[in-house]
Amino acid sequence: MKLTFNKIYFLFFILLFLTEAAIAYYLKSGFIRHTFGDFLVVILLYCFFKSFVKANSVLIALMTLVMAFTIEFLQLTNFLEMLGLKGNMWANLVFGNSFSIQDLVAYSLGIMAILFIEIRVLRKS
Repeated sequence: MKLTFNKIYFLFFILLFLTEAAIAYYLKSGFIRHTFGDFLVVILLYCFFKSFVKANSVLIALMTLVMAFTIEFLQLTNFLEMLGLKGNMWANLVFGNSFSIQDLVAYSLGIMAILFIEIRVLRKS
């Protein structure tokens, strides 16, 4: 694992961040907001980590998935309330406020998609 800056992954991170922000701002419900947004968020996090860390893609993907699952399972508790952030709009947006198996599936599919791209497409070129 080596600290380095990768401008390509950072560019993808920025584009995904803007996409997620647009989804959050313009869409208040539906498949794109609740499921596709979760699919994209793990790809966004993966690109963020790959922007600054040069390491095995599978390791970074697994770390990203563990982080997403951890945050999702924390939603079964009152952790935002314990941190004094229950009423904070940004904390609720970033960490969510209700556990969903559907979110876990979306995170898993997002990581599988990024690994497919990394292993099949990028490594061949």
